[in-house]
Amino acid sequence: MSRMVALLLLAVSTVVTAEELVAIVTLKPHDVRNVTGNLKIVQSVPNGPVTITGTVHGLTEGLHGFHVHEKGDLSDGCTSTGAHFNPENVTHGAPEDTVRHVGDLGNIQANSDGEATVNITDNIISLTGPHSILGRSMVVHSDQDDLGKGNSSLSLTTGNAGSRWACGVIGVESPTDSWNSGSFTTPNLSTLVIFLLVVAYQHFKF
Repeated sequence: MSRMVALLLLAVSTVVTAEELVAIVTLKPHDVRNVTGNLKIVQSVPNGPVTITGTVHGLTEGLHGFHVHEKGDLSDGCTSTGAHFNPENVTHGAPEDTVRHVGDLGNIQANSDGEATVNITDNIISLTGPHSILGRSMVVHSDQDDLGKGNSSLSLTTGNAGSRWACGVIGVESPTDSWNSGSFTTPNLSTLVIFLLVVAYQHFKF
């Protein structure tokens, strides 16, 4: 086998791409205020950034605290979701802070129609590993999160973000075998093209 074929075969065995892991959240109202929404959570590479996109309806105009809470338990509405997801047992902060709860995602902003478009990229939360938010819950609050910088006694625990207006469990959308295997890698189009080039070379010796 020629050196070229050997190199191409090596490329076939090593060129892979990340398979996205995808989770979804359906937000349901906690009380009489009809706050609802749908969110999509995507992680494209292992230990890589996570994006959250979607829309929340029924809010008052302005900023609203937006967090991952520790429990995916809605048996008592949003009350039973527990505290912010905080496996490192640190104080509350802003998404960009070095010290923050894993679940601290800051605020979402609603327009005059009460609709908030969510488009967040975060490097701390994950869909696998010790910072996995899978099976936990997303909560939208009544007030603005002060990001741990306010004067309230609640500033370093909840951001003084007020009551819980809506919540939903973070559930799997992508194929379950991807999650169970713990592997993101699958052959991509580039791998297939290289394989076909190898086959062509062997047959036609171009």
